Amino acid sequence: MTTSLVALSTTPLAAIEAPSVEYAALSPMLIVFSAGVIGVLVEAFAPRRLRYALQLALSLGGLVVALAALATVTTAQTADGANGQFAMSGAVVMDRPTLYLQGLLLIIAIIAVGFMAERRLERVVAPVTMRTLAGAEVGDDQSGRTGLNGGGVDADMFTPSGASVPNTDAEFEATRAGAVTTEVFPLALLAVGGMMLFPACGDLLTMFIALEVFSLPLYLLCGLARRRRLISQEASLKYFLLGAFSSAFFLFGAAFVYGATGSLNLSTIGASLTDVAGTGGDTTLALIGLAMLAVGLLFKVGAVPFHSWIPDVYQGAPTPVTAFMASATKVAAFGALLRVFYVGFGALRDQWEPALWAVAIASMVIASVMAVTQNDIKRMLAYSSIAHAGFILLGLIAFDDAGLGATLFYLAAYAFTTLGAFAMVAVIREPDCDTTTSDTSTSARTAAIHGTAATVRNPHLSGREATDLTQWSGLGRRYPLVGAMFAVYLLSFAGIPLTSGFIAKFDVFAAVAGNGGGVLVVIGVISSAIAAYVYIRIIVAMFFDDVPTHDAPHVVKPSILTTTGIAICTLATVVLGIFPQPLLDLADAAATFLR
Repeated sequence: MTTSLVALSTTPLAAIEAPSVEYAALSPMLIVFSAGVIGVLVEAFAPRRLRYALQLALSLGGLVVALAALATVTTAQTADGANGQFAMSGAVVMDRPTLYLQGLLLIIAIIAVGFMAERRLERVVAPVTMRTLAGAEVGDDQSGRTGLNGGGVDADMFTPSGASVPNTDAEFEATRAGAVTTEVFPLALLAVGGMMLFPACGDLLTMFIALEVFSLPLYLLCGLARRRRLISQEASLKYFLLGAFSSAFFLFGAAFVYGATGSLNLSTIGASLTDVAGTGGDTTLALIGLAMLAVGLLFKVGAVPFHSWIPDVYQGAPTPVTAFMASATKVAAFGALLRVFYVGFGALRDQWEPALWAVAIASMVIASVMAVTQNDIKRMLAYSSIAHAGFILLGLIAFDDAGLGATLFYLAAYAFTTLGAFAMVAVIREPDCDTTTSDTSTSARTAAIHGTAATVRNPHLSGREATDLTQWSGLGRRYPLVGAMFAVYLLSFAGIPLTSGFIAKFDVFAAVAGNGGGVLVVIGVISSAIAAYVYIRIIVAMFFDDVPTHDAPHVVKPSILTTTGIAICTLATVVLGIFPQPLLDLADAAATFLR
């Protein structure tokens, strides 16, 4: 026995080959993640007065550098007709669809971060002493206006104290002190990094990690709204609970697929299932796994019946976060969904296609009908997002290069239109208002500052977002440019010619009709007609209804960052409707997965 142990101890062990890390190919994601980590350090060590400028410069600079790095990587990976490469031992796939989607995500992120940095739409109480705040006719802000109820200073659209209970003295003190929640910038960067990784994942375990990396920051961002704090926190909690539940389904699905195929790598899974299906083997376990994976992925794209979180979260989250989620999350999630079905489970198409038909039909019809019943603009856009998820699924159901190219084009057209629409919602504000009280027993702060019958300043001097449809009456006549730009987005959602939405819908309809999906096209056209009523209803309210006699909303001019973002989104919506061919060619060229 001793001799055997000695012999084993002297036997050389087989060399362990370290996995290769293709840093150059992964550089765009590494740059974004690095910028996010540096942003966390800035929050920890930089002085408060410098954080906003540092975080904004770091975020926009990191995203622009990542976009430049992606252009370099794309040139190298697609030279001479190549289709990219496997990285990290197959865990990451830098192929043409990945490069296309990452470029789209970075452009969206640059616009969205500029929107998050907006500081001209909100005006809050000036950071002055309690004694001065209690006085009247005292210059108390930086605007030149005077008086107890006038003035204020510019602020962002995020709560100054995310950990405080809404509407408490602690939150008021944070507002009065001029606190700024600059941690939204590193959270957004980490979310963008996870979104870039999500459609690039070559195995299910890496895909699950990417799912959590971009989901967790979004859960936090949804609860940081300056206005309607309780609704914002409710949205965050709903998103977190339902998101965790869907992530568990995804993880269980990966376990079932591993049990069926012995691998988590999508290429290996695809090859294994092709062999099993070709020999008439049992694929029940793989189908169960695919069903659970689909639950997690369809939850992220917001398809029926996994859509219940979208209206509440889109309404309650800060509008910049809603715009970011509605556009970027859908791009990343559909990228991952396409990779799973095309690369991993193409051999089982006959089994999963009927289920996707049902999901697509339910998404288009139910969301379009539900949108008709809404009176809140953000909830209308939320149900519109669900309906568009059904339209995009038609490209997946087509299951060929034409369908994949149509889906990639649709994602770009939808992302720009949605981002611009939510940005426009944020600039339309209710009139400024103040609250009065004669009961000082409810707040020690009120009694200490104002006395028993003083007029209490609203901590948010500028009005809230005017999201009720009745408030938009006559808006287009009072602000023609704003009304025209929002009408362009609505017409694109409806699929009216000369907009990007028309080209996108036509492309996916043509792709699915060419593969036996004529019934889906008919249902899609009917759903589009139902949804068009919603969009036309808003246009009619803006241009033909009478202006409210009291408390008519006004448009607040945003900063150059938001203005530029809205202009880019509007231009993209129009140009892609009139001259779509360059992007169509690019999407078709990107429509080949590396297996």
